[in-house]
Amino acid sequence: MSSENLPTSTGRKPRVAVVFGGRSSEHAISVVTAGAVLRAIDRDKYDVLPIGITTDGRWALTVDEPERMAIADRALPTVDDLTESDEGGVVLSVDPGNREVVYTEPGAVPKVLGDVDVVFPMLHGPYGEDGTLQGLLELAGVPYVGAGVLSSAVGQDKEYMKRVFVSFGLPVGPYEVIRPREWEQNPSAARERIVGFAAEHGWPLFVKPARGGSSMGITKVDDLSGLEDAIEEARRHDPKVIVESLLSGREIECGVLEFEDGPRASVPAWIPPVTDHDFYDFEAKYIDSASGVVPAPITPEQTAEIQRLAVAAFEAASCEGLVRADFFLTDDGEFVINEINTMPGFTPISMYPRMWQESGVGYSELVDRLIQAALRRPTGLR
Repeated sequence: MSSENLPTSTGRKPRVAVVFGGRSSEHAISVVTAGAVLRAIDRDKYDVLPIGITTDGRWALTVDEPERMAIADRALPTVDDLTESDEGGVVLSVDPGNREVVYTEPGAVPKVLGDVDVVFPMLHGPYGEDGTLQGLLELAGVPYVGAGVLSSAVGQDKEYMKRVFVSFGLPVGPYEVIRPREWEQNPSAARERIVGFAAEHGWPLFVKPARGGSSMGITKVDDLSGLEDAIEEARRHDPKVIVESLLSGREIECGVLEFEDGPRASVPAWIPPVTDHDFYDFEAKYIDSASGVVPAPITPEQTAEIQRLAVAAFEAASCEGLVRADFFLTDDGEFVINEINTMPGFTPISMYPRMWQESGVGYSELVDRLIQAALRRPTGLR
């Protein structure tokens, strides 16, 4: 571990700020993920400071009670349920020489909560996973878990993610993008272009928010009659929309984790078809607990190939820390990369931790390795 990022106070444990919630539609999943991480962090090794970001963007001091951060009776938790005050706010200095976190309330003297040595950002989607929070932490000079500014942004935007992969020679499926101005000014031209895309590649199509996650806002469209509603549903989450053709085959995922000697790939997982859903959507992932098969029932040669491609995708997007890479194994026996997630679902039953559990890295060790990797890295250009 580099001495640059270690705490300077003699005998003090490194303080980890777990930041979660946020302004995106994936707010609740972020809360669930953070609860799992808070349970797993070794309190004998680290001090922990939970910081929740409300849906309106307020940074709040929250209770350290992971049991209140789970899905209960199909109800999703929120940061507002966990805050210690409806008005108090947490402020992180953007002075690289000062890592103090300050808590303020109206009419009260600001309270210094102490220095933060590393941030574990458990945010999913825009305003957290997309490079915005990472940029703030770079300005503040605070190390953090996971991808940097560029790779976070690339990993969030499905269009530019695919463009990067193509430039590095990685196999990508057919897609089209509907940009905000095009849909607002000339929707008929956009529809005509997507109809032409369907004529070339066939129905059904998958219409998605270009910068979304957790399968929110995605619609499987079987014919032209459902196209416009699907685009509007995607635009509720993101004004930029991506349309993808159906790839016939199996969904296979692979985890990548940064070790001291570089990134390594986990055993892969197979996501079997879900019988009660059209595809692996939000309900199937988080509410109905659809589960994958780990390790995936594929040949040793296919396992080696997907591991190679997963690490190549990690490197192509200049990722750090962790990535879950999602592929289709087509009926022709070829792997096509669908997307990467720079902050994947991270509860113990999520696919990324399950793949690493099967690879010999348990959940608590996984959390510790990510924190240690963040502490080893310098902030700034690297």
